Amino acid sequence: MSHILCIETATTNCSVSVCNNGKLLALVEDNGKNYSHAERLHTSIQEVLQQANLNKSQLCAIAVSKGPGSYTGLRIGVSAAKGLCYALDLPLIALPTLHVLAQQVSQETDFIIPMLDARRMEVYAAVFDANYNSIRETQAEILSETSYSNYLDQGKVAFIGNGVEKFAAVCQHPNAIFMADKLPSAREMCTPATEKFLQNDFENLAYFEPFYLKDFMMK
Repeated sequence: MSHILCIETATTNCSVSVCNNGKLLALVEDNGKNYSHAERLHTSIQEVLQQANLNKSQLCAIAVSKGPGSYTGLRIGVSAAKGLCYALDLPLIALPTLHVLAQQVSQETDFIIPMLDARRMEVYAAVFDANYNSIRETQAEILSETSYSNYLDQGKVAFIGNGVEKFAAVCQHPNAIFMADKLPSAREMCTPATEKFLQNDFENLAYFEPFYLKDFMMK
């Protein structure tokens, strides 16, 4: 048995799940637009454990979405995850946020490019193949009509995330598939978290920090 609590707070979606051996047992989400993470996260953790009929002592690990994303959201999620790991003496698993988001794409495609909204015409984006294997690392980039043309010229590309609307406004390529208004969810953390758990791929609790990608800027 490998019960893992998964925490995803990189965007406005405050999402918590519990899985066992990669299978989703329970999910609690709050996609309020005002970043309710500080108020909702610990309550959501209690709710998801109750739904799964588990207590904290039955958990084997805590998984957290490490970023990029909202500076405040990531900080809250990682702080909660580390606090639980310290208190329960559990290992910490960190998952790239864009990898979690990419796994919502189930339709046939050649490439998957998850993108999260940043400032103005900028997004945080990464590139994966159809099996969710990383092809290009996460980058912050300014969008233009020629962005990702090297992938679009090779085949179908699914763009997913809350940064997609920006790109859809400038991209006319026939191979582009746009999946706008999708946010990372703890639902898709179950499989990769379990894979890391079985590989003993854990973080150093004392030194782990969120992957902010860029320095915090006041808007």
